[in-house]
Amino acid sequence: MIVGLDIGGTKIEGVGLDANSYETLVVHREPTAKNSYSEFLTAVMSVIDAVSQHGEIDSIGIGCCGSVGNDGLMQGANVSVLNGQDFIGDIQKQIDVPVAIANDADCLALSEYKDGAAKHATNSCVAVIIGTGCGAGVVINNGLVTGLNKLGGELGHNPLPNFNPEVDGNPHQCYCGSMNCAESFVSGTGFARTFAEKYEPANSREIMALYERGDARAVEHFDLYCDQLARTLGAIVNFVDPEVIVLGGGMSNVDEVYPLVQKKLSKYTFTKSVTTQVVKSVHGDSSGVRGAAFLHTL
Repeated sequence: MIVGLDIGGTKIEGVGLDANSYETLVVHREPTAKNSYSEFLTAVMSVIDAVSQHGEIDSIGIGCCGSVGNDGLMQGANVSVLNGQDFIGDIQKQIDVPVAIANDADCLALSEYKDGAAKHATNSCVAVIIGTGCGAGVVINNGLVTGLNKLGGELGHNPLPNFNPEVDGNPHQCYCGSMNCAESFVSGTGFARTFAEKYEPANSREIMALYERGDARAVEHFDLYCDQLARTLGAIVNFVDPEVIVLGGGMSNVDEVYPLVQKKLSKYTFTKSVTTQVVKSVHGDSSGVRGAAFLHTL
């Protein structure tokens, strides 16, 4: 089996996939222990042990918010007890198989590239998460692009292309310190933030419910959102020119996004007749854990 782990703030999910067919053989979940690092590590190993009861493990991939710094220690993890720890090394002390780690957007990209919405691509795809935040995973020449500073795919913290306060609303400072980051507009929270700024407080589900009823404010706002997303994806096409762009996260489940963004995309690309496909992820919430399992298969 190839094994993937998806580590979140509330649960640790493990999946075992057949190494040849990618068929799911086992799924096991346990609550995330966050009181201490030792308890957390024990919970992770408990998931691995449960999965190992269903077959021999060839490799382990881990999807986790955060990254491994140049010193080999975890940094930027949303499970705070992980930060400053030799997480990968501690796992490898207890199980003698290759272990790798990547963020959720990289795992989404791998999952959809290997056997999902971009499986027909020959060597490239970009997966974009539009949920609570906005991030991306980039596959080029069958490999993940992470980069010197581990910033490969940080799409959400580029400035929103063609930002215009008369169209997009007031300038907004992101939590990262930069102004008008794309994440502040094209994430689900950004979609809700800009609606509330112009009209009234509402979450993304409520706005789309208004849209379905033909509310003029919601219709106008959704069109603006799709334009902002098309601008953001247009920058990807101009720079990377992937065969497929796969969307994941909460806003990716809004089916009305795809025809509108596809229609607007060429407006923001150098060539005005691009054929890049913008598609919904096939594996949805399972993409993260499946993609983690694929980290050793490239």
